[in-house]
Amino acid sequence: MKKASTSAEEPHWLTDEEQRVWRSYVHASMLLEDHMDRQLQRDAGMPHIYYGLLVKLAESPRRRLRMTELAMHAKITRSRLSHAIARLEKNGWVQREDCASDKRGQFAVLTEQGLDVLRRAAPGHVSAVRNAVFDRLTREQQKSLGDIMQIIAEGLQPNEAGADLPWLR
Repeated sequence: MKKASTSAEEPHWLTDEEQRVWRSYVHASMLLEDHMDRQLQRDAGMPHIYYGLLVKLAESPRRRLRMTELAMHAKITRSRLSHAIARLEKNGWVQREDCASDKRGQFAVLTEQGLDVLRRAAPGHVSAVRNAVFDRLTREQQKSLGDIMQIIAEGLQPNEAGADLPWLR
C-alpha cells in the first residue's frame, strides 16, 4: 500500500512481483517459526529459541560459551538471553559459571541433563525441519534458498563498529 511521502523524492516502491515475493517470505517465515516452536513445545517442552541455545552449547568446546558470544550466535539481546538461560537453569539443562579472567563475564554451560534433553529432542526436530522445508524443495531449490538466505544475512549483519545488532544491546 502506497503512503504519502514527506520528502520531495518518491520512495522506490515494490513492484507487484516484489510485493508477492516479500509477502510470501513473511508468511512462510512466520508459519515456519510457529511450526518449529509448536513441535518443540509439544515434543520437548521448550520453545525453538531454547533448542537453538542448547544446540550451540552442545557444539561448543567443553559445551560452554561466554554469554555475549551465545547471544551473538542466537541473534538475540543479552537481556533476552539472560532470561532464557535463567529458565534453562531452572530446568537443570544449563548452568552459569563466572569467568575467571573477566569479573563481569559469565559462561553458559550445557549440563548432562541438558545434553540428554537435546539428544531426545533432536530426532523429532530434524524430522519437522525436513518435512517443512527440505522435502518440499528440489536440491537446486535448496541450494538457491541457502545462497539467498546467506546473502540476506550477510547484508543485515554489518561488521563496522557501532552496528545496531541485537546482541550488542
